[in-house]
Amino acid sequence: MAEKPNPIRETDDEARRLAWDLIAQARFGALGVTDPDSGAPMVTRIAVVPGPGGLPLTLISDLSQHTVALKANPACSLLLGEPGAKGDPLTHPRVTLQCIAEEADKAALKDHYLSAYPKAQLYYDFADFRLYRFTVIKAFLNGGFGKAFVLSPEDLQP
Repeated sequence: MAEKPNPIRETDDEARRLAWDLIAQARFGALGVTDPDSGAPMVTRIAVVPGPGGLPLTLISDLSQHTVALKANPACSLLLGEPGAKGDPLTHPRVTLQCIAEEADKAALKDHYLSAYPKAQLYYDFADFRLYRFTVIKAFLNGGFGKAFVLSPEDLQP
């Protein structure tokens, strides 16, 4: 029986640049967490900002179910990259980041976050809002149809 071809391509500089661009340009993404009550996956849309050093940041409320889930288990997944207005959505690039979410220094990163989301000034200082940094463990880049790559954290350095 013939061996199946491996759909994962060798990671190259073009793949690294594309993944980095998707992270740097992202302003929202789909966050996947594990619901601590049911153990089932849960996905929600969140605002993101590339933080210093390139790791994505998000500002989320302690009142949200996804924050409850992250506090119970900080392992998560973050999908970045949205399809354009035209064409097959599966041909547009996207990157899935397997991450550990860690609380970041909200006060120190306030100006940085608000430079991307100035309207967040309305709620940034609310006591129930926390800033989280996503530390990447592994990444899966789909650069378009037939362009799949697995990337390491080192591949995602700016």
